[in-house]
Amino acid sequence: MNECRHRWNWYWTFGSLAVIFASAAAAMAMGRFTISPRELAAVLVPGAFPGEEVPGQVRTVISNIRLPRVLLALLSGAGLAAAGAAFQGLFANPLATPDTLGAANGASFGAVLGILLGLPAFGIQLLAMILGIAAVLMAWSVGRVKGAMPPLMVILAGMVVSSLFSALVSLVKYAADPQDVLPAISYWLMGSMASTTRATLVMGAPFILIGSVLLFLLRWKLNSMSLPEDEARSLGIPVRRIRGLVIVGSAMVTAAVVSMCGQIGWVGLLIPHMVRMIFGNDNSSVMPASMAFGAVFMLIIDTAARSVTASEIPVSILTSLIGAPCFILLLRKTGGIRL
Repeated sequence: MNECRHRWNWYWTFGSLAVIFASAAAAMAMGRFTISPRELAAVLVPGAFPGEEVPGQVRTVISNIRLPRVLLALLSGAGLAAAGAAFQGLFANPLATPDTLGAANGASFGAVLGILLGLPAFGIQLLAMILGIAAVLMAWSVGRVKGAMPPLMVILAGMVVSSLFSALVSLVKYAADPQDVLPAISYWLMGSMASTTRATLVMGAPFILIGSVLLFLLRWKLNSMSLPEDEARSLGIPVRRIRGLVIVGSAMVTAAVVSMCGQIGWVGLLIPHMVRMIFGNDNSSVMPASMAFGAVFMLIIDTAARSVTASEIPVSILTSLIGAPCFILLLRKTGGIRL
């Protein structure tokens, strides 16, 4: 039995990696500027086709535009799905999302404030990440009651902090120049990966990777968090430490993603539910599967956003148009999802 399960895990791992690599290659070749598979392979694998002359424009498009964008789509999709699955398991709440503790709205406030102040792209991204993590720390401190952190109190604190930063975002929009700054803020809030560069990826990707790896390593511990806190402690489970690490990892992922490409909804809510329909409620399986599904889903959405029409469609619009009907179908099929 264990041998069959071990073999299935290896098949699933290699199959997922193959699908991700194939999807990434297809995404880099697709778009309004089409690139042939031979040209793509010649750029990504130097020496694969000796004597192959690749135009400089093709090299620039692949290296400076599409490769960073594809990497960001994969990382953000995997990270948001992992954060959503972690929060749903941690709080035993099927409606938990990566923004449960206000990280997305905090990062959004930092970004729009940076745009209002005229900061460069690096400054906007840095301020967004700082305020995103600060929002989570604020919700964490508000949710502490006599040294304990009841899940319900933490969720309520996250709602309050998220609402506060949402109001601050509206205040910045109200104060912004309606002719110049306000359109830039509105477009950024809708979510887009069009401004992805190597510099922004180098700054934000490590936070997504560290947070995602942390959540991946804690996937076995999340199953024990469904127990009542007193019972879990009596079994020797470090509840506070696990909860704190999960919150920190999810905050790093969410703040970094929002700082680079704005608010992107539904990925952290829809993907974990879809995965649970296939793999069950064991978080040791849900976490890696959510990361794989989320990466491919986000890559498909971003590729469609830049390829379907002449002008790019904001990513959050497509995720909502696809995510909401899919979630309704999931609810109708399962009759309500239990964690």
